[in-house]
Amino acid sequence: MNAVTGTAADTAQRWQGHHRRLLDGLSASGALTPDWRPSFEAVPRHRFLPERIWRYGAGGYVPVHRAGEPGTWWELAYADEPVVTQLDDGTAGGPGEATSSSSMPSLVARMLAELEVGHGGERVLEIGTGTGWNAALLVHRLGDARVVTVEVDPSLAERARQALASAGRAPRVVWGDGAAGWARGAPYDRVLATCSVLRVPGAWVAQTVPGGRIVVPLHRDVWSGGLVSLTVQDGGLAQGTFTGRAWFMPLRADRLPSLPVDSATGRRSATGPDPARITEPGFCAWAFARLPDITMTYADEDGGVRRVWLTGRDGSAATAAGYGRTGDGCGPLEVWQYGPASLWDRVEAAWRAYEAEGCPRQGEFGLTVTRDGRQEIWLRDPGRVIG
Repeated sequence: MNAVTGTAADTAQRWQGHHRRLLDGLSASGALTPDWRPSFEAVPRHRFLPERIWRYGAGGYVPVHRAGEPGTWWELAYADEPVVTQLDDGTAGGPGEATSSSSMPSLVARMLAELEVGHGGERVLEIGTGTGWNAALLVHRLGDARVVTVEVDPSLAERARQALASAGRAPRVVWGDGAAGWARGAPYDRVLATCSVLRVPGAWVAQTVPGGRIVVPLHRDVWSGGLVSLTVQDGGLAQGTFTGRAWFMPLRADRLPSLPVDSATGRRSATGPDPARITEPGFCAWAFARLPDITMTYADEDGGVRRVWLTGRDGSAATAAGYGRTGDGCGPLEVWQYGPASLWDRVEAAWRAYEAEGCPRQGEFGLTVTRDGRQEIWLRDPGRVIG
């Protein structure tokens, strides 16, 4: 018995209802299109999950074993949520950070739709094999010979290869650095990244045919959720717009350390935009270009107040929360800033510039990438570069 099997009766009883409810929900929401539903029906997610997965609980990630907690395991397997499948790159004794996961099914469906594949003619390069589920969906639609998937972690690559084989799928699974693509299999009609990148590698552009598409999540510190769809043009240029949010773990080469924050340097202020406004997609896209070195996280507190936390790599930090609203403007704020740089002041200045532009929507921002790796963020027109 391997990591993705159980008794036939147990499997049939537990997964079919969960699977149907998930797909019906994805279809009803519009995330799962009719042309991709047959692949999702034929490729159940649980067959690509390990026996031990993790959920986030008090104090960090808590393991969930299929044998010990079958009810919780199956609920997680078929929830429209990412499922953490590895901590600390698979090493023991680490800090307990998630380093690999099975992506949220609605996001998987939306990104596959963004690829705009036909019915078997395109060749696809996937960056970030992970569990192998996404590759299996592609193979069902396109065939084994038309899918290449690259994974940097050798243990994940091997486990995915085994899971794919158990499911009767056999794409080319390559152990290597996804940033380099896989030139031996080029050219490709489509490139799909299931990890986020600071910069779209030029190799992906160079390995894609003119007219081909590249769908990739971007991250900078301030926003780890910008999905872009690029079309490759003649002359080795790829261009497209931001199409939505898409949080993924970063390409391993893009992981960057940060210095600790000195809490003794706190200073208080009470000016700036409503924290709820700066977490909207439009401003996040603006900040992606203008505030690339600030990390932003946020959560809603009692009364619907949104609190944001900002951190910099130099040990700077800030937190801001509104206490009530006044019309369409911002309510009273409580802001604390720490460390050598005043991060909230930078956010406030960026907000004023964003307002002066008329608060553009996320879809008004775009990206240009060349085959030598040059990358430009623009607003409304490729000629108007903002970052």
